[in-house]
Amino acid sequence: MSSAQSNLNSMSGGEKAGDDLAARGVAREILSGVLRKHRSADDLFDMAVSALEPRDRAFVRLLTATTLRRLGQIDAALDVFLKKRPTESVMDVLRLGAAQLLFLDTPPHAAVATSVALAKRDHQKLAGLVNAVLRRISEKGKDIVAKQDAEKLSAQPWLWDSWLAAYGEPVTRGIAEVHFSEPPLDISLKEPSQAGEWRDKLAGKLLPTGTLRCSASGKVQNMDGFDEGAWWVQDAAAALPARIVIHALKTDGGTSVIDLCAAPGGKTAQLAAAGFDVTAVDIDGKRLERVHQNLGRLRLSAEVVTGDASSWRPKQLADAVLLDAPCSATGTIRRHPDLPFLKRPSDIPALHARQVALLQSACEMVRPGGAVLYSVCSLQPEERRRVVEEVLTAREDFTLEKIPPAAVGGESQFISPKGELRCLPCQWPEHGGLDGFYGALLRRSAVT
Repeated sequence: MSSAQSNLNSMSGGEKAGDDLAARGVAREILSGVLRKHRSADDLFDMAVSALEPRDRAFVRLLTATTLRRLGQIDAALDVFLKKRPTESVMDVLRLGAAQLLFLDTPPHAAVATSVALAKRDHQKLAGLVNAVLRRISEKGKDIVAKQDAEKLSAQPWLWDSWLAAYGEPVTRGIAEVHFSEPPLDISLKEPSQAGEWRDKLAGKLLPTGTLRCSASGKVQNMDGFDEGAWWVQDAAAALPARIVIHALKTDGGTSVIDLCAAPGGKTAQLAAAGFDVTAVDIDGKRLERVHQNLGRLRLSAEVVTGDASSWRPKQLADAVLLDAPCSATGTIRRHPDLPFLKRPSDIPALHARQVALLQSACEMVRPGGAVLYSVCSLQPEERRRVVEEVLTAREDFTLEKIPPAAVGGESQFISPKGELRCLPCQWPEHGGLDGFYGALLRRSAVT
């Protein structure tokens, strides 16, 4: 059992009933907002938990994330004991109660009693139904879950079918299985030479690519090194595109790089910390405030520009351009389990068109002989190689250049046969997995 689950159990057994009810009420609001209003769980969480104690906030986050991760399994188990589904609001109470009983090992009396109390608050007549169904779940639910096809039930059908076609069934099941677990806390170090020191201070594990994976818990802002700007939070996979660009710049002897769609600034920080002349561009001025804040805390410098990358152009062509394009972000579902309920298959064609336009613009910003790195944190094939192929067909002055394993810490498993970056959540099981990412390095002809 994880420490988070242990904390959940202690809260359920030791907190006042009113505190338990308030926290579960917030969890229901967040779940409803995601499933029916298609709003981000993070945004809803930030708005809803201000009145809760820190332990209750952690409880709400774990409970809502677990419910979203396992929703297909939870609904299938509940349907065994429901002749017909009640209102969505009552279903959400049942879902949250079942999540505690089936996956969080909350004591049955606590999970059932608080769920019944929550139902009574708004649906007095259906409190008996909640009580009866959850008692059956506490008795027989785990046997039902043990016989389920967990991976397929918990993935949205359109995502499952897409991954099945792109990667095959074993990999698809591996991806879906990773999504059941809590994500790790990864950080990038401002001074890689101090990796051993920070590994010991933060009780972390240094990954082959240079990322430090931490086992520390609590607020990130309270961890050693945060205030002094020694590191920033960044998934191991998200750090790879900038590492590839840094490797290319050092090989070429280049000094200038443009980071397009730069907010919140993790890749900008990597490039600046490596000593390059960085221009960070993003269309969202509010998100760029975070770039300014992060650079200030890290004591790093870069030119920060508010602009639309599809129309903005630099005064001087750069040695390299990094485009981490807006995408469906399906490679980050483990971190954002609400994503499958916020995205739709109809979103993908528009994203593809936007990505093609942005990559075409990026190609116009790099000097002859320079490099462009296109990346997305998506698992959808339409947003990966197909974007690159379309641009290469239109631009005869660019070719696909193979990314050397040395650029990703020697981890050749992350390099496809064509030389592209291809990270999948089910890779690195010995380290706890990572986000899904794609990257392609395009080289402009030296002669135009």
